[in-house]
Amino acid sequence: MDSIKVVVAGPRGRMGREAVILAEETSHFELAGVLDRKNGGEKLNEIAEGFSSSAPIYTDLKECLFETKADVLIDLTTPETGMLHAKTALEMGVRPVVGTTGFTEDNLKELQELSEAKGLGVIIAPNFAVGAVLMMKFSQMAAKYFPDIEIIEQHHDQKLDAPSGTGVKTAEMISAVREEKKQGHPNEKETLAGARGASYNGIRIHSVRLPGLVAHQEVLFGGEGQTLKIRHDSYDRKSFMSGVKLSCEQVMKLDTLVYGLENIIE
Repeated sequence: MDSIKVVVAGPRGRMGREAVILAEETSHFELAGVLDRKNGGEKLNEIAEGFSSSAPIYTDLKECLFETKADVLIDLTTPETGMLHAKTALEMGVRPVVGTTGFTEDNLKELQELSEAKGLGVIIAPNFAVGAVLMMKFSQMAAKYFPDIEIIEQHHDQKLDAPSGTGVKTAEMISAVREEKKQGHPNEKETLAGARGASYNGIRIHSVRLPGLVAHQEVLFGGEGQTLKIRHDSYDRKSFMSGVKLSCEQVMKLDTLVYGLENIIE
């Protein structure tokens, strides 16, 4: 496989650090540079412990992508930053792989139009853990037979968005095969606002935020005399890196935007 030159945005963040290690340890990846808010002009292994790479640090994305001649930008930061970085990368001929949740339909449409105009691939994934993607696909299969569904997603208490991108994406995938319906008693009333969670086409989504959690989701299905539970747990951020690696490889073959890892796994 040809070598892929990657740039990682946010190398000192929890997810960015894992992406840097992935690039260092993957034989056909070359860590061409990293984008950070500070330490411009320094070398990565000089400012952060645990890194072997001497990749240069940049504070300006355009300068970084121009000088490194990168193939792929890995961005695991925030929705606002991820959107800006993805647009800039495409405009400079670099393929973005973005793992930030919170993109709107308008954001995705804008990026798709730009990617197709440039003939460059983009992959945006609410969750890069292969097990989580399988959980979503299995849930979509089950929804054809169990239309009464509730989603409980659990994340660390520093997560900004609720529900999670994975929770929303799961509900979207289920809704593609399930007619909208109101669940529960037809006259049910919340005696405490929010007790029944958010509603997506009648699917209830509940968000839990606690220290000690990483990323966890359970999809519950109810039927006459039976229930079904499909659950995935990420205990370590390393669980997301197999999907990041796959995305960097696959985005080189694309000329449009792909939203969701389930669209590139066989």
